[in-house]
Amino acid sequence: MYQGQSIRCTRLADDIAELCFDRQDASVNKFDHQTLEELAAAAKMLASDDSLKGLVVTSAKSGFIVGADILEFGATFAQPEEQIMQWGLEANQIFNAIEDLPFPTVTAINGIALGGGMEMCLATDYRVMAEKAQVGLPEVKLGIYPGFGGTVRLPRLIGADNAIEWIAGGSPNKADAAFKVGAVDAVVAADKLQDAALRVIALANAGEFDWQARRAQKKGPLQLNQTEAMMVFETAKGFIAGKAGKHYPAPIAAVTAIQKAAGMDRDGALEVEAVGFAKMAKTQVANSLIGLFLNDQLLKKKAKQAQKLAHPVKQAAVLGAGIMGGGIAYQSASKGTPIIMKDIKDEQLELGMSEANKLLGKLVKRDKISSAKAGEILSDIRPTLNYGDFGNVDIVVEAVVENPTVKKAVLAEVEDSVAAGTVLASNTSSISIDLLAEGLKQPENFLGMHFFNPVHRMPLVEVIRGAKTSEAAIATTVAYATAMGKTAIVVNDCPGFLVNRVLFPYFGGFMALMREGADFAKVDKVMEGFGWPMGPAYLQDVVGMDTAHHVGDVLAEGYPDRMGKTFESALDAMYQAGRFGQKNGKGFYQYTIDRKGKPKKERDEEAYALVASVQPEGQKDFSAEEIIDRHMLPMIIETARCLEDGIVATPNEADMGLILGIGFPPHHGGALKYADTLGMPVVLEKCAQYAHLGKLYEPTARMKEMAANGETYYGS
Repeated sequence: MYQGQSIRCTRLADDIAELCFDRQDASVNKFDHQTLEELAAAAKMLASDDSLKGLVVTSAKSGFIVGADILEFGATFAQPEEQIMQWGLEANQIFNAIEDLPFPTVTAINGIALGGGMEMCLATDYRVMAEKAQVGLPEVKLGIYPGFGGTVRLPRLIGADNAIEWIAGGSPNKADAAFKVGAVDAVVAADKLQDAALRVIALANAGEFDWQARRAQKKGPLQLNQTEAMMVFETAKGFIAGKAGKHYPAPIAAVTAIQKAAGMDRDGALEVEAVGFAKMAKTQVANSLIGLFLNDQLLKKKAKQAQKLAHPVKQAAVLGAGIMGGGIAYQSASKGTPIIMKDIKDEQLELGMSEANKLLGKLVKRDKISSAKAGEILSDIRPTLNYGDFGNVDIVVEAVVENPTVKKAVLAEVEDSVAAGTVLASNTSSISIDLLAEGLKQPENFLGMHFFNPVHRMPLVEVIRGAKTSEAAIATTVAYATAMGKTAIVVNDCPGFLVNRVLFPYFGGFMALMREGADFAKVDKVMEGFGWPMGPAYLQDVVGMDTAHHVGDVLAEGYPDRMGKTFESALDAMYQAGRFGQKNGKGFYQYTIDRKGKPKKERDEEAYALVASVQPEGQKDFSAEEIIDRHMLPMIIETARCLEDGIVATPNEADMGLILGIGFPPHHGGALKYADTLGMPVVLEKCAQYAHLGKLYEPTARMKEMAANGETYYGS
């Protein structure tokens, strides 16, 4: 009946048509411009065939439709707001054409149906869903909200309160949850999906299902009186504003669109949706979050390529138990790779096993896994005091004390106990990989694998290439990190690697502000207002003052011109006073344990007195703009240096490293994306204001060249 590149229509028995999404030369179905055009053509053809008695919408892929083609968003969203609105309205005419077909329609949801995929499902009268399929509208995670009728059809189908929860939350929903609220009409085994869809059409044609009433429900106004509407929408706005925060406007905008259109019919409501969608599409937040999605896709692609070169990791090992070793062991075993955990002391092994057991216990308590599964995972962690079984290990992660002498000795020892070709990876946060490789017989098998603490929560792993590291060792480590559920970014060796090298100039800006008399609590508040999960003082308390002090020394030695120590800092004062942060209950703040067993920060006058001792000119107030600039400019400059020095391959990876490794505010998109947002001439202008503070604020020659040529890190 119809054949395109992404869609085909065929006639089934009993004059039922099947519209099948099957994007050629691709593993998934997406809504790109071409697919929308084909859907329009198919809808026109279906509407013109008077002999048809029903339509079943299917997918030939393992998933249904993953959503819109986000690669096309850049060009679409670069247009003026009016044109984006028009694009949305024109796209919705296509979905309306499906919804308005003169016979009953049903979608057979065989797999993931997200965003535009779910909106396609909503355009038909009925939906049947496979047991393991998932549906949802995740657009708010990209800084926008549904634009193919999702804010219109879903509330009219499942009620405004349920629709708000789905749209503002952005999470996928399993089949039972979708059925419970009425988003789908039946849930069946995957092999029964086509039969179930055809059965729905037959019942509709027999008059047992009132398909026209269902359609009228979706095309009419929301069934809410004034009091109900006020209760639903105003309550939702208050809750969502508190949860999303001021930096993420899309969830509230979605609720506002549903509210404004509540009394309208479908076509009026779609206009409201299009206006709000276009506004969100033009925000910097959407630009940043869409950029992060594309950056993530790049990293996934690189991880997939690494699989081709990687040696399989069937058995891993970690050297050094304790909290870090236990965390690595837990993460490996919980994701399916058995691991040996070696230490020289029984009590350390007990600590490591206790850490893994504690993490598994929390999952059991939250019904994420069964007790039996937890026991199975724990049995895949084998504690040992010797190297007996290391001959069968594919990768060893060294996680002993952060001391080059100790690490070198342990690495040389383990190299003699493993088979040739076994990858050795050091979980160092700052020590040079080339320095640690000096005593090894096979330096080509050695590299860095820097986990962030706590291992089970932090998504990033820095994979650090030494001068002699082989591509096979890099690929194997990236593949292992991916198997552990982590995102790996490959960087070249230098003091601090990527993340700490960029983080410590940020801390440098903070320490200079402290010396000049800033209030660290106000600085924390301003930086948290900018979007950081915690301000620099609080962050150092969480990292640990001893750790921050040690890494600071390494970086001061590596980059003396801009990170060298020229005065006694607040960090020095804290360290010397034995105030190590959360680990001993006192740092910039003091900590007590709350009812949930988590450290709660409180003001501590002793900390203020200590900071005052390193403020030679007393206290001074700073504007929020100056506080932000003096932290962010050193970070932008150092990230630019890392890119220019070849430490990191692309701006995308640099920014993702900062977001995943230290919680850089996602709505700003990373240091280089933030520089693009400000504009390089503005960055240079701000740097000039602080030139008297030294090289930390000195832009690179390449940055000046970019400003002169109108270049950006992410192009157009």
